[in-house]
Amino acid sequence: MDLRQLEYFVRVAELGSFSRAALALDVAQPAISRQVRLLEVELRQNLLQRHGRGAVPTETGLVLLEHARGILHQVGRARDELARLRGGLAGRVTLGLPPSVARALAVPLVRAFSRQLPEAHLSIAEALSTNMQEQVASGRLDIAVLYNARPVPGLEIEPLASDELVLVQCASARRDPSASISLEALSRLPLVIPSRPNAIRTHVENQLAAAGLRPRVALEIDGVGAILDLVADGAGCAVLSRHALAGVAKPGAFDLHPIETAASRAMQIPLFTASSALRPSTGAQRAVLVLLRELARAHLGATAKAPAPGATTQACTAESTGSRGAAPRLSNSASNAAAVVSRRMGGKAASRRRP
Repeated sequence: MDLRQLEYFVRVAELGSFSRAALALDVAQPAISRQVRLLEVELRQNLLQRHGRGAVPTETGLVLLEHARGILHQVGRARDELARLRGGLAGRVTLGLPPSVARALAVPLVRAFSRQLPEAHLSIAEALSTNMQEQVASGRLDIAVLYNARPVPGLEIEPLASDELVLVQCASARRDPSASISLEALSRLPLVIPSRPNAIRTHVENQLAAAGLRPRVALEIDGVGAILDLVADGAGCAVLSRHALAGVAKPGAFDLHPIETAASRAMQIPLFTASSALRPSTGAQRAVLVLLRELARAHLGATAKAPAPGATTQACTAESTGSRGAAPRLSNSASNAAAVVSRRMGGKAASRRRP
């Protein structure tokens, strides 16, 4: 087993096709097929199930896929660390963000990273917090931003910010657009809300339960776009991040109302950063954490409280979108650098190599 075989296998498994993997890797397809077959012979198990439309991992292949991704990622980090010794902050940083946070922070983060880390490469992936937590633990992500994170062995969880949740209503609704709403009034409204598990739903239910109330669920819909369409159509109201309407074509079609909690404060949901406590962090990763903290203060809200040991809050995500803004002035603690930045939405950038 060698790294090239693992890389070829991972790319075929991810793309579901030897031909697509050959194009992505710029390697002849017979060479990829031969190396993957040699890996199967060495392990004495079939890793891929071939069919007319491509190939999918077998049960054994899925197990190896998770290990191979972590191995390749760690090898890349080792190379980055060795390159760093030549001077400057270099290497690749893989960052996971919930969709709402990505909309609020991705643009200013990319700008700041590009200015301050010229020899480094940033890859951003959008995903659910539960999935990202597992990816950080397995080494596929270096850093992730999570909603309502709970302490997990092997992960370093740090408070980042708080995101305000607001009631979203159709603009034609009979309510003062600037008026706040109480938890009691919220419990009487028909809500279009994501299905469990979802951070916003869990948080809203917990806040209402603390006041002896329950939400009135009209519809369960996963996806902010569909939720907003239904709210605009009069199907009900929604509770979303304040940034949720930033990417909407007609934000004037909705009214946003602050939600007063039992403590007479606006409803907030905490955000945390997660990184591995078992693997050494690189200089570029530490710089990205600094950038995240500074940008979160400017674009999100107050710093969240640290999760208490044994906390039972779930690490789920809010699938809302966020606003964009210019990058603020950043401290020297993250400086020295900028970069080739690729926003990673699922695929990976291909590099040329020989078979």
